[in-house]
Amino acid sequence: MRLHPNQSVARSVLPLLLGSLLLSGCSKEPEAPQMPPLPVTVIVAQPQSVPRVLEVMAQTEGAKETEVRARVGGLLMMQLYQEGDRVKAGQPLFVIDRASYENAYAEAKARAEQTARERARYHKLLEINGVSRKEYDDAISANDMAQAALRQASLNLSWTTVTAPVDGLTGRAEKSVGNLITVGMDSLLTVIHQNDPIWARFSLSESELAKLSDGRLTPDTITGVELILPDGSVYGEPGKVNFLASSIDTMLGTQQLRAEFPNPEGRLLPGQFVRVRLIAGAYEGVYRVPQTAVLQTMQGDLVMTADSENKIAPRPVKLGEWFGKDWVILSGLNPGDKVIVDNLIKLRPGNPVAPHPPQAPQMPGAPGQPGQVPGGQPPSGQAQNPGGKPEEAGQ
Repeated sequence: MRLHPNQSVARSVLPLLLGSLLLSGCSKEPEAPQMPPLPVTVIVAQPQSVPRVLEVMAQTEGAKETEVRARVGGLLMMQLYQEGDRVKAGQPLFVIDRASYENAYAEAKARAEQTARERARYHKLLEINGVSRKEYDDAISANDMAQAALRQASLNLSWTTVTAPVDGLTGRAEKSVGNLITVGMDSLLTVIHQNDPIWARFSLSESELAKLSDGRLTPDTITGVELILPDGSVYGEPGKVNFLASSIDTMLGTQQLRAEFPNPEGRLLPGQFVRVRLIAGAYEGVYRVPQTAVLQTMQGDLVMTADSENKIAPRPVKLGEWFGKDWVILSGLNPGDKVIVDNLIKLRPGNPVAPHPPQAPQMPGAPGQPGQVPGGQPPSGQAQNPGGKPEEAGQ
């Protein structure tokens, strides 16, 4: 059969069209698979009251440092304590050569006894007008002076034994046995430190004071005082502020303070560097988030949140102080916000996430899943068959 010219052209073009469609279908690139939402841990922001805390460096010192000085001169004969010992008030510490003071006491005693006898004799003579009234008065004065000299000689003799004026810890001995002690500037023998209670001296800068609600610190605003030891632990005894300067140091721009802490066991020693934590009121309606959840950037401080569609939404925040291991967030969050606390380096604004609450820490040896023992093995008495259904062992 003879074909029409148009039918002939159509038959020749049709294979070309089919070939081009097949080629275009083969050359189309497949779409990239979408990544699943990133699992992240979130905490739900809830407003709360957080203590307003100031933490500063401090140095301890004895509540009282009492100098032990010789009140009489002479050779130092004995030292009766070990340096660093704890001593009681009245405990002997040093002995100064007593010989000259014993002689002076004996002379003063003899003189006092002599004038006492003369006073008694003159009294009898006065009754019979054997002496004048003036002579009797002179005898009384001589006896009074002799008695005063005896008391002074007794004191000097007693002062040859130098005793502790207060309870406390002894310091280094300033004089050695055999040294000549003179009364005056050279009479210091040692120092006794009273360490119970112990003091911690510190200061607050104007910038730290500005963080307080009214920009200043008063005894009424301090609700608690804690001491942080060099190892980071909190000292077991609470303290109190016993001195608060009424003015700012113009040279340093600081306000001087001093806190007092009980120290019955002598755990704290003078000169230690510690930290004092002052609790001055509270922040109301603020939030706490882990320090690792806060991003500090050139544009400001941020936290990452998961919005209502579980997409990443950066949130600028205003930071307060550290409270334990958390930042105090003064503003920028709302009640119920889901704050992301992990995988922050992988987050991109707008990307989807799969939020979940923080997981409780798993106890060592606890089973991982129901029906399994640690290590993923089936419980005893069951065997796993290829169909995945347990059957009794031995069947």
